[in-house]
Order: sequence, then C-alpha cells, then structure tokens
Amino acid sequence: MKNALIENIGRVHTTEMGVERIKKNLGLGTIDVVEWCRERILDKNARIERNGKNWYVVIDDSVITVNASSYTIITAHKEKK
Repeated sequence: MKNALIENIGRVHTTEMGVERIKKNLGLGTIDVVEWCRERILDKNARIERNGKNWYVVIDDSVITVNASSYTIITAHKEKK
C-alpha cells in the first residue's frame, strides 16, 4: 500500500529535542533515532494511519507520530495498552 509517508521517507527527520525525547521515551541509547524510526515506518508489519495533521505508525509496542506536512517526527512512545 502506497502512502505519502512512505513515498517521502527520505524527508522524515526530527529536531535535537525530538531525538532526546524519543530516546528517553523508548530507552534507545545512542542509536540514530531518525534511521530507527524510518526502519520501523518501512516495516511490512507497521500499521500506518493519518489522523488530522499527523501520521501515526504503530509497530511492535511503539507508536511514532510524524507531522504530515513537514515530515518531522514529533515523538515516539510505548503503545498504551
């Protein structure tokens, strides 16, 4: 299934504050957060939906929120069950 988020995966980015927030929320350590998020977005098991101005990507036990117009990763956190 094609969608704008996957078609523009190269534009997905975040801010320095976003990197720190995502690392803290998910306990990611020193990895490349943007690359980690891109890999999750492209995973065949990812559930991607757009709601308003954001894309929400649910994969494994994480939710990644990406702004639909700027492709900025706003946050990522553990999925609330």
